[in-house]
Amino acid sequence: LVLAFAFFFCYVMSSGSYDYFQFVQQWPPTNCRVRTKCSNPRPLQYFTIHGLWPSNYSNPKMPSNCIGSQFNESKVYPRLRSKLRISWPDVESGNDTKFWGDEWNKHGTCSQRILNQFQYFERSQQMWRSYNITNILKKAQIVPNATQTWSYSDIVSPIKTATNRTPLLRCKSQPKSQANFQLLHEVVLCF
Repeated sequence: LVLAFAFFFCYVMSSGSYDYFQFVQQWPPTNCRVRTKCSNPRPLQYFTIHGLWPSNYSNPKMPSNCIGSQFNESKVYPRLRSKLRISWPDVESGNDTKFWGDEWNKHGTCSQRILNQFQYFERSQQMWRSYNITNILKKAQIVPNATQTWSYSDIVSPIKTATNRTPLLRCKSQPKSQANFQLLHEVVLCF
């Protein structure tokens, strides 16, 4: 009985059992500010895709590292690739293809029963265009920066109005700073 349960649990986790997707967009200036290095000393000034992550209500970090076909660069067709370089760049090292591969291998393979590799990236691109956090916040006259502060609700409210979803904001502490505010790092929408 124990062996049967262990087999079932391993199968469920490896097959990509999940309840919803987290669509995560990141603010590159924060990413670069809290990291020791970034590929571009002047980071992009718009929200980019960090990932599309199948998740479970019981453990939002699962599933990840599912068993499935590994990333195949040839399935990210040239037309889609040029769009992803804008919406889903690797802001840390500048190696977009490696970043996409890491995201597919860790998260995308979990969704493989519903989305093949091309569909995973194409759907992410479509979601970025439809739920563009940069445009939503600009309409509300909010542009994240290191000198202007907003409350959590100042940022959540226009996103919720525009998307009909309550976003989760992830922030990072300022490095080596005594400031009592944090930097907006990621906006998560659940689907």
